[in-house]
Amino acid sequence: MAKSKREIPLLHRPIIETHCHLDYLKEGSTADILARCQSLGIEKVITISVSPDNLQTVLDIAEEFEQVFTTQGIHPHQADLWTEDVANTVLKNAALPNTKVLAIGEIGLDFYYTKSKKEKQIEAFNRQMDIATTLNLPVVIHSREAETETIAVLDEKAPALKRKGVIHSFTSGPVLAQAALKHDFYLGFNGIITFKNAEEVREIVKICPLERILLETDSPFLTPFPYRGQENAPYFLPFVAEKVAEIKGLDVEEVLEVTYQNALDLFKF
Repeated sequence: MAKSKREIPLLHRPIIETHCHLDYLKEGSTADILARCQSLGIEKVITISVSPDNLQTVLDIAEEFEQVFTTQGIHPHQADLWTEDVANTVLKNAALPNTKVLAIGEIGLDFYYTKSKKEKQIEAFNRQMDIATTLNLPVVIHSREAETETIAVLDEKAPALKRKGVIHSFTSGPVLAQAALKHDFYLGFNGIITFKNAEEVREIVKICPLERILLETDSPFLTPFPYRGQENAPYFLPFVAEKVAEIKGLDVEEVLEVTYQNALDLFKF
């Protein structure tokens, strides 16, 4: 008889899911997923914009559900779709009265897949960093196989950015980690840190001060062990919190307390 998977742990402090894509989840309704989140202590959820097609979708989800907040921005995979009309939409949506938009993102560079031209990615990244500065919002940055170029943008743009931001789903090396920390950015960690072949990412968790760590799932992607192979969801976040505590040799209660405050400090719910 197959051994059943360990149940999701019910921890004793609230957790904030700082990065997921609720509109991409297919296994269950958004309402049911969020109800399960609440039952497991996930108090707030940020669902992230990635393309011109879902700028309005994420706003609608945040408007419908009290515990959901969102962002506005274009992912590097979609950078070829970046235009001034898109820039104006991001600006307008992020500045709406009583908005639940907490950041500009997901922005950045991805030279692993290069689904959009490198030059267009850099253009969209720089422009969106400027929008964040204009609106006094933090940024949510994606960086993959583009450390040198990401650091160049940070060095140029981060000094003017009062609210700074996060390098989410951090999988880069110590050079980008130290550059981000130098600019008072946070690093976001998710289920990758539970993967057997992710020792390099766990080393970054070790060197990153707890006061600079955010918890995320990036669901529906990157499902943590022991649920790899099925769709990820924000309610798997306790596994990420436990793994951070294990890597850093800390009590999970301390990890939850500090990372919760980190999310409040950055996103200002």
